[in-house]
Amino acid sequence: MAKLKIVTGENNPILRAMSEPVKKFDASLKKFAKDLKDTMIKAEGLGIAAPQVGKNIRVFITVLNYKTEHQVVVTMVNPEILSHGKKTEIKEEGCLSLPGKYGDVERFTEVTVAFQTLDGSRQVFDLKGLNARVVQHENDHINGVLFLDRMKEMEERENLLL
Repeated sequence: MAKLKIVTGENNPILRAMSEPVKKFDASLKKFAKDLKDTMIKAEGLGIAAPQVGKNIRVFITVLNYKTEHQVVVTMVNPEILSHGKKTEIKEEGCLSLPGKYGDVERFTEVTVAFQTLDGSRQVFDLKGLNARVVQHENDHINGVLFLDRMKEMEERENLLL
């Protein structure tokens, strides 16, 4: 089971760094992805990104279709959000790297994400609702962004309107 330690702290330099693209699709990547998945499951998360275990590479794991008969765990390598819908919604988020912290975050309700699988093949998913939210949250991690930053952005926009 979980062999990886989750790094924490909103000012942790690993969590604040831009992650590097994966270039080698080999057995070590597959092993890392398995360990990352095990770590996420043990921590009861809906997603986990490589920086959260101290590795600044563009990989994350996410649970899609949570608590449905179609629930699946997907590894996304070198993901890129290609587009998003116009509609947003504000919902509470938490993070395995920020234990005990929760807050309302505005996210797009629909996104299209392209990524590579563990063997390097390209996939494109159109996601909605919670699936879209989790992918945006994890994608932020590989770009050095935490949900607290998104909360601050919302507060700043609200202050401009006052």
